[in-house]
Amino acid sequence: MSTLEIRGLQVSVKLPEGDLKPILAGVDLTVRAGETHAIMGPNGSGKSTLAYSIAGHPRYEVTGGTVTLDGEDVLAMSVDERARAGLFLAMQYPVEVPGVSVANFLRTAKTAIDGEAPKLRTWVGELKSSMEKLQMDPAFAQRNVNEGFSGGEKKRHEIVQMELLKPKIAILDETDSGLDIDALRVVSGGISRVREAGDTGLLLITHYTRILRYVKPDFVHVFVGGKIVEEGGSELADKLEDEGYERYLAGAGPAKA
Repeated sequence: MSTLEIRGLQVSVKLPEGDLKPILAGVDLTVRAGETHAIMGPNGSGKSTLAYSIAGHPRYEVTGGTVTLDGEDVLAMSVDERARAGLFLAMQYPVEVPGVSVANFLRTAKTAIDGEAPKLRTWVGELKSSMEKLQMDPAFAQRNVNEGFSGGEKKRHEIVQMELLKPKIAILDETDSGLDIDALRVVSGGISRVREAGDTGLLLITHYTRILRYVKPDFVHVFVGGKIVEEGGSELADKLEDEGYERYLAGAGPAKA
């Protein structure tokens, strides 16, 4: 059973003028394979900073704490090493990659992670099946990565990646943003299939509870001022839906993501 352990994580963002602005103020979190954790909080609380710091975004500098995956030091790894170790990030704003087809991108990524290329016939079937489950036209496999995709198509493609790459820990940064209700159901179904397999720990970052109606979390963490200020089960999400974040904001730090 894979485990991501975050202890005392402190992170600053690099400003254009070269200064560092503190964002995360000591985060403690453990995510195990088969568990679903929801990180909820208002804008500017540091949720996305947490995601990008774990993934290794160069704009964010870790100033304290540790992050380990199955006992291995994640912070000592390059971005590609983190991916090969089993970390996956579904981005809030997926980028376009001109000149690289979806099919080539995914097969190359799978080969890098597994250390050997998947058998072509089997791989083509798996890719087609995953895209159909996410209600994506299989013709998208021959299109450039995210180029000309709608917002919903980009988010569906992120979940196709997660299903095929089978990470140990998947971080989904506001995957629900910009989705209409039908797309939300489809994307949530893909997340649930990964969850039900039991091999992946999920960290869902969101502002709202709507995705949690379809993907019920085992744990909910309230994130304010660059740290976790309350934890609970799925009932905590319902409480946030009713009461909002106002009671947590008094005295919260100035962190902005």
